[in-house]
Amino acid sequence: MKYCSISEASAKLNIPESTLRYYEKKGLLPLIERDEAGRRLFSEDQIALLETVNCLKNTHMPISGIKQYMDWVVEGENTIEHRHEMMMKHKQAVLAEIALMAEALKGIDVKIARYTNRIQERNEVK
Repeated sequence: MKYCSISEASAKLNIPESTLRYYEKKGLLPLIERDEAGRRLFSEDQIALLETVNCLKNTHMPISGIKQYMDWVVEGENTIEHRHEMMMKHKQAVLAEIALMAEALKGIDVKIARYTNRIQERNEVK
């Protein structure tokens, strides 16, 4: 199995090394292996888990939820139903947030249109 260092994982995923250390400290990166010098080694499986952590974090899942998900991953096949249910609920939360943001964006567009008109009117007077 091929491994990469924390700096390589950081570059590959565009995540600061400090964030990776934080994720490990919080239990979001289970089963991280280390070399003889104690340096973290990230396998391809760990990189895939990191991508999942990043996805969940970027969609505003709390650290506690991500930790629960990772605990279930480590437990294995008998938690598939729990993980499925968690992802379904999280998807609904993300869709609700997207709808809220889309509605808020309309308000921003109204303001931009008003300011654009005012700027054009002001420039026409000059």
